[in-house]
Amino acid sequence: MLRHFLLGKIHRAVVTRADLDYVGSITLDPLLIEAAGFLENEKIDIYDVTNGSRLSTYVIPGIPGSGEVGINGAAAHLVKSGDLVIIANYGWMPEEEASGRRPSVVFVDERNRITRREAQERTPALADAFA
Repeated sequence: MLRHFLLGKIHRAVVTRADLDYVGSITLDPLLIEAAGFLENEKIDIYDVTNGSRLSTYVIPGIPGSGEVGINGAAAHLVKSGDLVIIANYGWMPEEEASGRRPSVVFVDERNRITRREAQERTPALADAFA
């Protein structure tokens, strides 16, 4: 049986642009795409920490090193410039494969520059227990 697992995520990125007139998708700095393990045109989910909106779209690359997190098309009704977002992708795999795989969790600063990468996620309370 295949099960759905987190593959990668960018945690609390700042939306740099929201453009209603664009065709669709999310434009991301290619450095963020690579760090999170996303692929161009891959389906991703966006969780807006600022307002609680959740949506799915696909990835297109922007300018390397720009820190861009641009929300395009209809999604710009739900996610605004300056919002904090979590961007994640998932994959189907058997439990055996999933047991040996860890997600790429990317943490960024207020300019969407990578500050650290983790291969797991822990709540603050558990982080100390696993340190």
